[in-house]
Amino acid sequence: MKLLSSKWLKGYHWLLSIVLTVIFLAHTAGWMQIPTMQRVENILYDLRLRVTMPNTIDDRIVILDIDEKSLAQEGHWPWRRDKLAYLMDMVFDYYGAKLVGLDVVFSEADTSGGIDALEKLAKTDLQQDGKFLSAIEKIRPELSYDDKFAKSLQNRPVVMGYFLSHHEENNNEIGVLPQPLAHAEGRDFVSLLFQARSYVGNLAQLQSATQLGGYLNNSNVDEDGVYRRLPMITQYKNQIYSTLSLSLLRQLMGSPEIEFITSEDYGDSRLEAISLSGFNVPVDAAGNLLVPFRGRQGSFKYISATDVLNGVADISELKDKIVIIGTSAAGLLDLRSTPVQNIYAGVEVHANILSGLLDQTVKSRPTYILAVESIELVVLLILSMLIFPRLGVVTSAAVFIVLASIIIALNFYGWSEKNLDTHLATPLLLFSLLYGLQIFFGFFFESRKKKQLGNIFGQYIPSELVEEMSKTDEEFTLQGENREMSVFFSDVRGFTTISEGLEPQELCDLINDILTPVTHAIHNHKGTIDKYIGDAIMAFWGAPLHMEQHATEAVRAGLAVIQTLPAINERFKTKNWPEIDLGIGVNTGPMVVGNMGSQFRIAYTVMGDTVNLGSRLEGLTKQYGVKMIVSESTKAAAPEFSYRELDRVRVKGKHKPITIYEPIGELSEISPEQQTLLDLVHQALVDYRHQLWDKSEAVFNQLHELKPDDKLYKIYLERIEHYRETPPEDNWDGAFTHTSK
Repeated sequence: MKLLSSKWLKGYHWLLSIVLTVIFLAHTAGWMQIPTMQRVENILYDLRLRVTMPNTIDDRIVILDIDEKSLAQEGHWPWRRDKLAYLMDMVFDYYGAKLVGLDVVFSEADTSGGIDALEKLAKTDLQQDGKFLSAIEKIRPELSYDDKFAKSLQNRPVVMGYFLSHHEENNNEIGVLPQPLAHAEGRDFVSLLFQARSYVGNLAQLQSATQLGGYLNNSNVDEDGVYRRLPMITQYKNQIYSTLSLSLLRQLMGSPEIEFITSEDYGDSRLEAISLSGFNVPVDAAGNLLVPFRGRQGSFKYISATDVLNGVADISELKDKIVIIGTSAAGLLDLRSTPVQNIYAGVEVHANILSGLLDQTVKSRPTYILAVESIELVVLLILSMLIFPRLGVVTSAAVFIVLASIIIALNFYGWSEKNLDTHLATPLLLFSLLYGLQIFFGFFFESRKKKQLGNIFGQYIPSELVEEMSKTDEEFTLQGENREMSVFFSDVRGFTTISEGLEPQELCDLINDILTPVTHAIHNHKGTIDKYIGDAIMAFWGAPLHMEQHATEAVRAGLAVIQTLPAINERFKTKNWPEIDLGIGVNTGPMVVGNMGSQFRIAYTVMGDTVNLGSRLEGLTKQYGVKMIVSESTKAAAPEFSYRELDRVRVKGKHKPITIYEPIGELSEISPEQQTLLDLVHQALVDYRHQLWDKSEAVFNQLHELKPDDKLYKIYLERIEHYRETPPEDNWDGAFTHTSK
């Protein structure tokens, strides 16, 4: 079927690969979400984080913990505000802390002192009692615990905590908010920030005592409920507010001016970082910061609040430290799920962010990362489509593993050395799917193509060549075409005489024992068997698979056939069969190749003058007493061999003479003595063609004495004697005309 042709299947492969890549690009750009891919991305993010986190304790930050021990000794939460006032006095005055952040919110008044009840009596039943009214005024400061707490906050570097909510509540505004970080008006990037709809703040008298604050909650928890990132800024009613950790950092730096660094790379204004006098806090377009976890819970010193209240904690543990007051007690519900631990104190999340900001180890995703990741996906598509189809199964698997390892290594390099968070699951999953598609289509292509090629060419060429053909993009056809190729003929000499002395079955066995090793030699050098003609073999190189070194392989095959003769004759001797000899002819040139024949029988074969000349060369081997003859065109196309020039001849049916040669062996295998003999032959032939009979005869005599059984030298000695008596015509070109095939 046309729709299942190789061309169409290759088109389907490209189309599916491109569609997959486009889907992954859309996921990377945020135009669509693939939940499974996001889950894998989160898993790999957590893995990188756990593998590379320092697992050290930051002694600059201390967590003053309202833990189970404190609750047991000081009573259930919330504590009276006078106790908290005393705690603040101890932290600053006795222990000498540098800065305090409160991971708790005080949105309701503390009425445990009873001042409200007394004031109610003063306004009703005892409003005329002067002594009572006077007593209330004296004890009011002692019983107004909120005022005490507010006083303990004044003129101290304390950052209050509060909540911003993205949900519309019945009472949208509880308590008051601190001073905003900046105004949102006129800043285009704020449209991408989280928009709060309500808040729960602190009592006005508490918040006004310090004016500093930072929100505590995370409005961007991932789908799996894990705290991986936290918005550093949020917009509420055209004002920008900051999280507790950012407010602590700003207070620590002396409240510097804020600058929002944006990018216009994607046609709109997108936030990239928050700058505090050149100190950059890397965030994404929504203001999120990736939490730089130092390790599991306990990466900061925890001190029980009760130990500070009772003065039993070591002063050195809080002296000049940043103190964050929070809770690890399970009953107070400030435990979170994080990439490093399923149950993790929320207060330590803020500590990790502040620590990472101070160390400048926060991972970031600059706006240009999207372009880098998109280019990465496109490059993977191109590599997959250009490299894998050209490789075998084992090699492509090795290349896949190497390239996947490079992707992982580059990702970890960017993560560890450049603090860049780039997607890892997306390129790995795409690359794996592209590789899987290649395996599927490759197997489909190869098995289908191999079956087709096997059906078409299996009877002519070796299975190894079918395998090689199946791996190429070349289109193979049985239709006739003109190609530059090499043709090979071999024939058993004197076979008629040999066959006369053998029984029919013996003759069949003998033919098989001759043709089998000869066929192996041809197949081993990638030749295509054209036909068997009795005891003769016709083969060619250069089709159906295009082959640059077709002449070289044909000559090598001929030499390999000659090398098999001793082994063949040794076996024949054990069977009392006569020894055999072969003649081989090889010619190179243009010929027509394709399916030829009739409607009754057809064969994949070659034809043309080049083929006919190859057959004539095989016939000349007996006349020159050599086993193999090649034409001058074959010699020119296969310069890797050393040749002995035999003659210039005109074969039957041809007027133009050609030079014929006997291949001796690979150039690298020729000894100096052999090369000297070849040079002598060449010089003798030069003198012969110049009709310098005496000089030529002297050399040929010398060669004949060295090798008296070599028929070639006898031929030229006889010709010289003939030409002395009957000189050749004046325009003689030195060629000898053969009148028989």
